[in-house]
Amino acid sequence: MDVISAYDQRGKLIWDQDYGRSWPNSYPDSRCTPTIQNDKIYLISGMGEVCCLDARDGKKVWFQDAQKEFQGRSGFWGISESVLLTDMAALYVTGGEETTVVSFDKITGKLIWKTKSVGGTSSYASSQLIERNGMKIILAETANSLIGVNSADGEILWNFDLTPYELGNWGKINPNTPIYYDGDIFETSGYNHIAIMVSLSANGRSVSLKWKNEVIDTQIGGDVLFEGNLYGSNWINNNKGKWVSVSWQTGKTNWEKCWHTKGSIIAADGLLYCLEEKGGNIALVQPDSTDFKIISTFKFDGGEGPFWAHPAIYDGKLYLRHGNILRSYNIKR
Repeated sequence: MDVISAYDQRGKLIWDQDYGRSWPNSYPDSRCTPTIQNDKIYLISGMGEVCCLDARDGKKVWFQDAQKEFQGRSGFWGISESVLLTDMAALYVTGGEETTVVSFDKITGKLIWKTKSVGGTSSYASSQLIERNGMKIILAETANSLIGVNSADGEILWNFDLTPYELGNWGKINPNTPIYYDGDIFETSGYNHIAIMVSLSANGRSVSLKWKNEVIDTQIGGDVLFEGNLYGSNWINNNKGKWVSVSWQTGKTNWEKCWHTKGSIIAADGLLYCLEEKGGNIALVQPDSTDFKIISTFKFDGGEGPFWAHPAIYDGKLYLRHGNILRSYNIKR
């Protein structure tokens, strides 16, 4: 079973609760980050069960076996999506031939709407909610497509085919949540796929290709946009990658630098935090379009497996998890 645990600020366990069946095959550890709003926690199990818990005590509020109910189809590595919340709903990308995205009432768990199917399996990415001239649009991904869905009624507004940009034998992956800013959407999928930017029409009902970039093919570590530039890592092979910056407007590569290997990246207070996935080295980086400017580094010792759990920052503390070890670091000074 997948289990979520709550700890106080000193690391003492408050409660833990199972929330569904874990993925039984490759990399069977829990892989879906909780989505938290007010006093509710929303989760997706490794087998596609959507669950809402009370954040105060971990008790289940509602539960839907969405993957089974809607005959969803996931990829080879299972399900690694987090719940997207709108004003009224909790959303999940099922994939499959019956529907592609389903919307549950986030208070009761009852189905609000389901989209038509665009076919194929789900991706490994979480969805994002954006707004374009008053229309709230869900950006969701499948193994083949980036799609825009009207959050009000589940209408599929557009369907952009990603397969022409997937090179070699590692197609249909799509592990990263798209980044949206000022009418443009950035999409990257690792594995030597071509990263792209598409522009969203004023009415939100169509997209068109703006630029392509073959350097910033981020695998699973995510990217950040800061002051007009993208920052992240790229994929050379499953064991190797470099750190990269690309201009948001033009798609031109600013730089590509070696530092251990690829990994996760987040931003806070005007700085970047980079965690490479093999050795657990963490770097504090000054965002700069001319170079990878490391301010300081330290190393996370202990735990097992790759460093694939993304860092998190809250209230002046950096949280890092490796296997069964969770640590909190004071970064206020």
